Amino acid sequence: MTPDRQNGAAGFDPATATIVVVTYNRSHLLQGLLDSIAQMDPKPGRVVIIDNASSDDTTDVVDSYRSRIDAEIVYRRLETNTGGSGGFSEGMRTAYELGSEWIWMMDDDVEVLPDGLARMGAWAPRFKSIQGRRYDYDGSAFYWQYRIAERMGIPIPFAPAGFDATGFKPMNSGCFEGMFIHRSIVKEIGLPDPRFFIYWDDQMYGWLASRRTQAVIVDEFVLRRTREIKQWDMGVRHMNASSNAYRYYIMRNRAYLKQYYRVHRVYNPVLFGLGTAMTFAKELIRLVFVERTVRGTSNLFRGLRDGGRIGRDRSWRPMPALED
Repeated sequence: MTPDRQNGAAGFDPATATIVVVTYNRSHLLQGLLDSIAQMDPKPGRVVIIDNASSDDTTDVVDSYRSRIDAEIVYRRLETNTGGSGGFSEGMRTAYELGSEWIWMMDDDVEVLPDGLARMGAWAPRFKSIQGRRYDYDGSAFYWQYRIAERMGIPIPFAPAGFDATGFKPMNSGCFEGMFIHRSIVKEIGLPDPRFFIYWDDQMYGWLASRRTQAVIVDEFVLRRTREIKQWDMGVRHMNASSNAYRYYIMRNRAYLKQYYRVHRVYNPVLFGLGTAMTFAKELIRLVFVERTVRGTSNLFRGLRDGGRIGRDRSWRPMPALED
């Protein structure tokens, strides 16, 4: 850690930070994450765990760590599976209502590096929406698409991967696997929208944050993925395997992006339509080259159909700002 970062860390109190974890029927992965949190130095003040109605031994696993992690564990088991979107919305709400200054979001299929919070906290005096880096399952550096083509509503796959001497790059997106955000921004933009269920929710939330503050990705490795995902290796970039549920929500949730864009007056029907067409084409490529099948296209069309109804709903409203 450089002297400047040491000074930054000195102005950050780890006890004001809360890690928010969303889990669903993956207690073996959750154990790995909780083990890594137990090894953190410093540790956060709280760990909020949102259980999306798991049917495995998640509750027992969480209870077994209450005396092993030197941080308060707040466990919420939901009655139904609300998807990642609903889980992170509830987790953010819980952390916010507990008075957390900083909220660090993550899935259950990662581990935190021991000095991860110190590295993120070093940037806290300068920025209020921060994304760190993570290692992939095989130990390689994971490339995350941190910039979106705003009017098209899609990630830019060729945004530069390298960092200059500043150690950060501006971003206009977000990823709930590692988003580190200040409560003042959460207050302004509200909670993550649970209506997405899965997909596009974190991109939209990061975009909303970037409209309120300078959002950045920093050259700090703080997480490690612990689950191997089938991929198509394209050299510098990779394309992950998907599922029929993901295919449906990828297309349906374009309508939620459209509604948010309308509210913020950036919606361009031609450019956004092009982004939707490119998303559809990308999913076809994913089916053929990653999953080696052509079955599953019906889910893309179902998503478009149901998204059409959402996009035509003139009573739709965005998530509201929060009270202190």
